[in-house]
Amino acid sequence: MPPTTSSRTVHPTVIVAILCASGIAVSLMQTMIVPLISTLPQILATSNSNAAWALTVTLLVGAITTPIGGRLGDMYGKKLVLLISVGGVVVGSVVCALSDGLALFLVGRGLQGIGVATISLGISIMRDCVPPERLGKAVAAMSASLGVGGALGLPIAAVIAQVTWHALFWVAAGFALACWLGIALIVPKAPGHRSAGFDYLGAVGLSVALTALLLALSKGPTWGWTSVTTLSSFAIAAVVFALWGVYQWHRDHPLVDLRINATRTVALTNVASVAAGFSMFAMTLIPVQILMSPTATGTGNGLSMTTAGLLLAPGGLVMFACSNIGARITARFGARHSLVTGGCVMAAGYIILLAMLVAGRHIDPWLMVVISCITSGAIGIAYAAMPALIMSAVPLRQTGEANGVNALMRVLGTSVSSAVVGMVLAQYVTTLHLPTGHGTITQAFPTSTAYTIAVVISLVACAATVVSALALPKTAATGEIG
Repeated sequence: MPPTTSSRTVHPTVIVAILCASGIAVSLMQTMIVPLISTLPQILATSNSNAAWALTVTLLVGAITTPIGGRLGDMYGKKLVLLISVGGVVVGSVVCALSDGLALFLVGRGLQGIGVATISLGISIMRDCVPPERLGKAVAAMSASLGVGGALGLPIAAVIAQVTWHALFWVAAGFALACWLGIALIVPKAPGHRSAGFDYLGAVGLSVALTALLLALSKGPTWGWTSVTTLSSFAIAAVVFALWGVYQWHRDHPLVDLRINATRTVALTNVASVAAGFSMFAMTLIPVQILMSPTATGTGNGLSMTTAGLLLAPGGLVMFACSNIGARITARFGARHSLVTGGCVMAAGYIILLAMLVAGRHIDPWLMVVISCITSGAIGIAYAAMPALIMSAVPLRQTGEANGVNALMRVLGTSVSSAVVGMVLAQYVTTLHLPTGHGTITQAFPTSTAYTIAVVISLVACAATVVSALALPKTAATGEIG
């Protein structure tokens, strides 16, 4: 697909840089709140369970708006919807910076969640305006921008939060505003394909189903996995998804074209996305716990959050660098091979960690950094392949929709990982009495058994990524983006 006429006056590298910066801005928004988690109840004068909604509401809004945003981008123009998406981050960050109570803060976090659609929309825009010979590397970089912001966000946020937590959101708003202006002034327009009206009923059905599912996954530890509320949420999700699927299948112009998503290449790529998303987020949860847990646990290193974040930051940079390697593998051997390679290297990182845990060896910070970089690099390679596989299998007019669904699969993978790994790490704990300035406090930390079980589960997810990639049709091995 040649670049559009309007894009000939702007070098593709500039367009790609702006889009990648926007992806980083969104991922920063997702991790910047981590240093505040323990203090949110005091900051917002609320309970721990209410404060937890600051994470949940962003997840819910992001999951819902990503596939819907992709469809709207295909219909009305991807640049317009991208501006709305990044604009949500700007407005949401300002609202959070100005808030001192729970209600307004949750509104801001919800608005920030609109920005989650940015990466899938950015990838779709690249297909419209980046020359074919540059497209593979551009898409890979955009796909990996999520990891860069995620890795850099924690140490940056930890440092800024020590001054004032309001500054976190002002910085986020400024960065997102700069990206918004770059998109508005430089990124070219691409025509929409408004073949029919928007499927409002389909959007409502998808929103209800995703909300029920993600509420059950994110609030299950609080509500109890066998509680009536959690089980009811899972049941509602299953029923609504079934009804929604039947409705979408029989529509001429559905919100999500299930026929396209049911094709072998797209379906298997989405399965691999769920599995890779699970593995990626598990490697976010486990290293931080090992680095920050007290040395008295036998596995911890007793580091501060800032130090742990700085040690893990190189992982995001490695992910970005390896996305280029993934693009090169795709160009030479095909996207199928990139996905297999990424899954295998990811498994290698987990195997090293598992070997240390089984042997009862203490995992020093430097080794944790090495393991994090191996798995992060593998994620960069795997994530570079997924958009290429999707875009090689769908028509141009459905690029945004298909990428939105694929991005949703990654969100579901990270959500399931958060629930499963979080549950395991909370189930097998050791209790320590830690000294404070006012006496001692009792706190529970994961044991070596908890880490071992979590790593084994993550290895299964790595295997699912590889198996899904190997099951792709050989025609998908070319990875050519049409």
